[in-house]
Amino acid sequence: MFIGGRYIEAGVERISVVNPATGEEVDTVPAAGAEEVDAAVGSAYEAFAGWRDLPASRRGEILLECARAVLERVDELAPVLTAEQGKPLREARLEIRRCFHTLEHYAGLAKNLRGGYVPDLDRDTYGLIIKRPLGVVGAIVPWNFPTTLLANKLGPALVTGNVVVAKPAETTPLVTLRLAGIMHEAGLPAGVFNVVTGTGPEAGQALAGHPRVRKVAFTGSTPVGKKLMALAAGDLKRTTLELGGSDPMIVCEDADLDRAASAASVGRFFNCGQACLAIKRLYVFESVADEFLEKLLGKVRKLRVGPGTEEGAILGPLHTPEGRELLERQVEDAVDSGAEVLHGAKRPGGEKYERGNFYEPTLLLEPSHGSRVAREEVFGPALPIWRVRDMDEALELANGSIYGLGSSIWTRDLDRASDAAEKIEAGYTWINSPQVVYDELPFGGWKQSGYGKEHGMEALDYYTESKSVVVRRGG
Repeated sequence: MFIGGRYIEAGVERISVVNPATGEEVDTVPAAGAEEVDAAVGSAYEAFAGWRDLPASRRGEILLECARAVLERVDELAPVLTAEQGKPLREARLEIRRCFHTLEHYAGLAKNLRGGYVPDLDRDTYGLIIKRPLGVVGAIVPWNFPTTLLANKLGPALVTGNVVVAKPAETTPLVTLRLAGIMHEAGLPAGVFNVVTGTGPEAGQALAGHPRVRKVAFTGSTPVGKKLMALAAGDLKRTTLELGGSDPMIVCEDADLDRAASAASVGRFFNCGQACLAIKRLYVFESVADEFLEKLLGKVRKLRVGPGTEEGAILGPLHTPEGRELLERQVEDAVDSGAEVLHGAKRPGGEKYERGNFYEPTLLLEPSHGSRVAREEVFGPALPIWRVRDMDEALELANGSIYGLGSSIWTRDLDRASDAAEKIEAGYTWINSPQVVYDELPFGGWKQSGYGKEHGMEALDYYTESKSVVVRRGG
């Protein structure tokens, strides 16, 4: 754990951190419970007044120095991330650089924090709108992108004057602990950013239910989000929930098929398909389906599966054995429902794959619309594909999901694309573009993909309280 500016090896049980590619133990960390969480929240609470009262510009300067320190340590942090999460080293470096860019972005917004002024409320009376930080923020972060999803919360929380207690996933705590140490070394005051390691049912729930925590920011599955929402409701805590997704991609007859195929391959198989915001259902117009599938197959056949440390590996292992087993059941259900396997749908053979959670990139053509891959979130390298007649059918199927996180549309007809973008039920839509998230744009889900916004200026509003002040001139 990292509490009050120092690493703490508490006298509690330990959690084993396992390499997904080998099954070997990488390290162990404390299994924090309510007592340790209380200590972390107490440290943050004590640091709050000093951090809040710093000028926003100074908070931004400190955050920028922290971001630069993280960037300078990419080569140190990437192997740690690969060892505990499984992703290839190239993706690990990309993730840590993305963490830097998000922290840098919010550091740059520090001088733009402002309230408001309302003149002439009454005779000799005017109004002020003051923005104040909430206090202690509990940031609960999943295992698939431990650093970038932390930065999404840490950046806006710190620059607006809040203090943070982060709870990383119990399977990926190591890089988060190291980040906290680096940021403290770079000048972040003790207690402003703390990390507790432990399980969701113990440390996570204790953090979400702690009476001094004023906001819970969570990224993870929809079922866990609902539990945390209920815990937060006891004290009417603010919540931002970025939950599961089943993003549709629609490819029209006039699309640039080469670019669309590349976007589909990267959008589905990056991070071994383990992302909330990822292409998970593909709808292709019948007239171009065969040509598009040939191009997509060409891309998928080039995805080399291997340990994250192996030169040239593009697709690492799934994070846990349980995750792979769930994926296998979903794929089996799709095949039973009538899907044609175009590629994959099995574990790779060979000695180097025996101990890891590897699975081949999988394409499934025309499973039933009632199959699990159509209805559930698929968190792994499997992509179901359906032929559709037109945009109306594509939109009906795209919106027929409980999720509404991301979506993408490929067509040269921008009028048609704009109309579809308004009708598709998702918090983010890409038109003729790969699924790249920009710090400048607000991001958040609809329906059971959650609520609240990360990224953009809008994220700052979710870490502040607005207060109205009435001033009468002349005493």
